[in-house]
Amino acid sequence: MSLDFDRLLFSIFVFFAVTIILLLFRGIFLKFLKKWLSLTPFKIDIIILKSIRLPSVFWCIAIGLYIGLVIAELPKKQFEVIYKVLIILITFSISLAIANLVSKLFKHYFDKLELPIPTTGLFYVILKGTIIIIGFIIIMATLGISIAPVLTALGVGGLAVALALKDTLENLFSGIHILVEKTIRVGDFVRLENGNEGYVEDITWRTTRIKTLQNNMVIIPNSKLSQSIVLNFSLPTDNLSVQIPISVSYNEDPDRIEKILLEEANIMKENNDFMIKDIDPQVRFNPGFSDSSIDFTVICHINNIKFQFQAIHEFRKRIFKRFKDEGIEIPFPQRVVYLKKIETTT
Repeated sequence: MSLDFDRLLFSIFVFFAVTIILLLFRGIFLKFLKKWLSLTPFKIDIIILKSIRLPSVFWCIAIGLYIGLVIAELPKKQFEVIYKVLIILITFSISLAIANLVSKLFKHYFDKLELPIPTTGLFYVILKGTIIIIGFIIIMATLGISIAPVLTALGVGGLAVALALKDTLENLFSGIHILVEKTIRVGDFVRLENGNEGYVEDITWRTTRIKTLQNNMVIIPNSKLSQSIVLNFSLPTDNLSVQIPISVSYNEDPDRIEKILLEEANIMKENNDFMIKDIDPQVRFNPGFSDSSIDFTVICHINNIKFQFQAIHEFRKRIFKRFKDEGIEIPFPQRVVYLKKIETTT
């Protein structure tokens, strides 16, 4: 009995000693590898390093535990129980490492190749979840647990879970629908029904996040977004026409005003990179006649909506200066009131 107890204490000591030594070697190895990778232009090695950082801790513990078990010479029944725990630990850590590695590699290559694939938070959650579920099935098979009864139980209990998590599942499948349909993509500039507009930052398993031009974040449930009317300024292309209203006095010649507006619009097109060079600006005598002025609309074409305010700013400055040099009147609101004198007889 004393010998068995001494052997158990020795095996515990060996377990801790081996685990600590392996963790020290792990730290030194990762530090050396990180320093070496910083000198190389390859990012894929850094992705692998980040993916194995946490799972490698479990591997060190598993090796130390296995060596301790061998030295302890436990009874077969106890050894099998601890051995199964060890298998679960290793399988789970490997599944976690593969899930992190695959998701990061997908993101790296999609960003590099600029493929039209929705690399969003929801996409990575589904990808990592699938790999972890496969690892869970392998663990059950290793432990000798039949998967069929588990699937049957999940099928029966799944209905109750679906009813309890109705809103969550609705948002999840709405997010999947948005990704598959590709009507809204990460990076698109959109305007919602309520007037909020901005760039789509991410589409997660529950919400879609939109970053406004004021640097605020609008968070919308996926189910609400899929049912609302959304104006996407990035589809079919990022090109956009900007309409700039210009008003002048009724005393001005419309043909002269149209000529000046076209000249300034073409000059702005040639001198600014955000303007589309292949499409000429247009001037329309629209909306036409108002109470105090005649109104024109200048249509300029830009290559991205983020330049809309800059285009309006540049053109209005040019037109204000040109009208001032040409002596063209920009009218103030005014009304002409006629007073009719009514003669009375006494």
